[in-house]
Amino acid sequence: MEVEGVAGGRKNTGTPKAIINSKFGSNASYVVEEVVQHVQDVCTEVSVPGLSVPGLSIPKKVHIMYRCRLELPEFSVVSGTFRKKKDAEQDAAQQAVDKLGIHPSIGKPTWEESLEELVSRISYLFSDKFLGTRHPMTGHLRATLRREGDHCGSFPISVITACDVKVNSLCKKIDPKVESNPSLALSFIKVAASKLSGSLSSPDEKLWIKRLNPYPHDIIESPIDQESCPPEVATVHALYIPSVMEEPVEPISFDVLPSVYYMDIIAQKLRMASASELLISRPTGKVSSETKLYYAAPEMYWSEASSSLQLAESCKDSLNVRASYLCDQDIYGNAILAAVDYTWKSKELSVEDISMQSYYRMLINKTPAGAYKLSRGAVITAALPSVFTTKTNWRGLLPRDILNTFCRQYGLAEPSFKSGSTCQCEVKVSCELAGPSKKLKTMISENATGQASAGFSTSIIKESVESESTYQCEVKILSKTQEVILVCSPKESFKRQNDCIQTVALRVLSWLNMYFLGIEPEKLNTSAEALDITFNPERFHEEFRFGPSIHGYQQRDIQEVINKKSQVDIEGQGSGISPTSGSLARITYSVSLVPADGHTKELLESADEFEFEMGTGAVISHLEVAIAQMSVGQSACFSIDIPDQEQILAASDDFTRINSLLNSYHCRLEYSVKLLHITELLEDKMEQAFFSPTLSKQRVEFAVDRIRQSDATSLIDFGCGSGSLLDSLLDYATGLEKIVGVDISVKSLIHAAKVLHSKLSKDSGTIRSAVLYDGSITVLDSRLCGFDMGTCLEVIEHMEEEQAHMFGDIVLGSFRPKTMIISTPNYEYNVILQGSSAGNQEENVHEKSQAGEHPFKFRNHDHKFEWTRQQFESWATKIATKHHYWVQFSGVGGSGDVEPGFASQIAVFTMEPPSPSTPSRTGDSPVSSTEEVTDSCKVVWEWNSSN
Repeated sequence: MEVEGVAGGRKNTGTPKAIINSKFGSNASYVVEEVVQHVQDVCTEVSVPGLSVPGLSIPKKVHIMYRCRLELPEFSVVSGTFRKKKDAEQDAAQQAVDKLGIHPSIGKPTWEESLEELVSRISYLFSDKFLGTRHPMTGHLRATLRREGDHCGSFPISVITACDVKVNSLCKKIDPKVESNPSLALSFIKVAASKLSGSLSSPDEKLWIKRLNPYPHDIIESPIDQESCPPEVATVHALYIPSVMEEPVEPISFDVLPSVYYMDIIAQKLRMASASELLISRPTGKVSSETKLYYAAPEMYWSEASSSLQLAESCKDSLNVRASYLCDQDIYGNAILAAVDYTWKSKELSVEDISMQSYYRMLINKTPAGAYKLSRGAVITAALPSVFTTKTNWRGLLPRDILNTFCRQYGLAEPSFKSGSTCQCEVKVSCELAGPSKKLKTMISENATGQASAGFSTSIIKESVESESTYQCEVKILSKTQEVILVCSPKESFKRQNDCIQTVALRVLSWLNMYFLGIEPEKLNTSAEALDITFNPERFHEEFRFGPSIHGYQQRDIQEVINKKSQVDIEGQGSGISPTSGSLARITYSVSLVPADGHTKELLESADEFEFEMGTGAVISHLEVAIAQMSVGQSACFSIDIPDQEQILAASDDFTRINSLLNSYHCRLEYSVKLLHITELLEDKMEQAFFSPTLSKQRVEFAVDRIRQSDATSLIDFGCGSGSLLDSLLDYATGLEKIVGVDISVKSLIHAAKVLHSKLSKDSGTIRSAVLYDGSITVLDSRLCGFDMGTCLEVIEHMEEEQAHMFGDIVLGSFRPKTMIISTPNYEYNVILQGSSAGNQEENVHEKSQAGEHPFKFRNHDHKFEWTRQQFESWATKIATKHHYWVQFSGVGGSGDVEPGFASQIAVFTMEPPSPSTPSRTGDSPVSSTEEVTDSCKVVWEWNSSN
């Protein structure tokens, strides 16, 4: 019996397209065409008080639809129009199914129906017709026919499961457990072969099938057979993986002669009699890879009760953990990892070398961090970022793509992402503002009376737009049988759907990475709660049970290396252009392995250009700390202890040499890096294009002028960043004796410390002491109280609004400097900054907007809000009155007398002098005597003129 498809009389199951393809195959032709649906333009008169544009044509959106024509041998059908191509194809197929009078069966096929299909498929695989095809299995068939003696024609059953997708699919229909335990398919194939006893032989105790009737000589000697035999000896470089963890993985090589079946050679390497005793794993590594694990069939017995092969209890202790981890299925005994097989692409035996580097890359690719490192081509240098900012700044595989790949590697279902949005609609008015030299396009909200809130001569288009759309996302990781393993459902909302999805995916990846590094269960559970992750412990540990035993043993050593500081030597003249959090740093670097004796240096990894976003943890912490202290054009060198030998061996091209050094000497990693370029934030780009000097420099100059005009002897800069204001102050003569900076970014503070130390060491002027603190400016610390002058330039917009209100109360109510300068962007000025260049802006800048107000983007993706003049003045006046300060308003960039005001708005608070006749007031002293204050800030750097 030679049957390729399903036996006649079977009911058809599946989608309409699947039914048509099953019946007609390549004789069914689908032709899809686009259908453009035009909606007639509507003329309307739009009227705003004082402005009228009659007969304005407002074009509607054009829809692209699809229609499919299905051509069959006897007739053709045409589908309706659909938004998706696949829907049009299915509709055409459904019409054809109806016309043919085919009635699909309802529900899944029965066990008997699936077994019947499997019998038909096995019969076809051993038919004369099949041997003449280019199917990869035919290469194996011809090779077994060249074997000598009793083995001639004996075909290993494991090859069928490894080569034929249809057989695997049918076995899964019979029993879904085949997905997690591929060896079950051997039982079903043997059952199918037993039903073909008239043409095939497969003894119960054997794992091979033999055709009883010989193949015709002309088919065996066909041109395809001659081409499939390699003309020369093929040398295979593979790896031997012992089942005992204490024994090392070792490279092995063997030659395959044209007349010899390569699986017989692998069997001999594993001390087996023939390939018939050999099992093959599912492919490991890349999806298209022919890399598989070959291992001896464990002792099995045929169970009459279950009609299947069962693993003997004595074999369960020989589980090969490393091999099982690589292919995500249980491997027993020693194994060989090799990339050798017959393929669809080639008539000859396909061979690829598997090196020790390949092995270690496969291992680290099974972890989220390792997959990201490989996508960057920087195994030793890159690190999985801790935060997703924008797609524009992200480098390497996106978090969602990494999570998809991760799930596929572990035989899981694709992760399920569910995101939802909430939005409100409001009426907006689009205006063309005619300026003296250029036209600026803006959006102006109508006020309650319907009046446009700008008094320009304009051309108005009134339209309805979406406002305040936010997204939330939930991701689920499911087993192949759709059992829930893990759920991450954060409560945060995001302005962009993609940012929402990528951020949630990154959270899951970060938590999974902790697990693979062997973090303690208690800490793992705590981290899960913090990241809004819930998981099924039993299912989770079952799916990923091998991971910690492979990677986790190094966790303690890695953490010690991360926490250990390194000496950074910086060379070269500084350009003054230094990276800040959120900027893109482009570097050239090299990493070498240096033994303790220092006599040799082995290059492991290098890149002429490597770009990453500062402040996201996208590279190892030591490198980011070094870059934070540099400016463009400078070079640096530092060394660290080896954090993970697995990564070193994955990066090395010469395993023997590097492994010898690691085993013989105490080695360190030496980094050489040069900072090539800094891509500044969008905010800086806009400011530089419109202002000279730049807006940031103007803000600093405003503060410096106020300080020089005062008699202040002490100053504190809240949110000092990299110390631009403190640095500028040292260039002028002032009465300051004490300067202090506070920030939450240690990296920025390190850069500030370097700059200040250099200047103060040369000429300190009147300065007697300087301190930089790492801490929050919204948490009380007695050391931050009672200064003559306080500054906070472009900081509050990086907080949530409620934190900005808290800061206002704390700084004036508790810290109480005599004079306080606070600046923040004027949101209304964004019409100038963005109106003429909106089309050129980066697509991934967050499109944030004030509820019910202006639709312009914030100047920086990290801004949580941006206030209008009215909002800022209301906030400043309220806290000034509450805490007995006078307040004056000013700004820099633009003019306060011309709309839309200053680009950067500034409030200067001055403490009211106490009145003798007024009773003492709460808040007149920096800290109440009855109030307990804990010093929350940490000293990062301190300088004293006496030292």
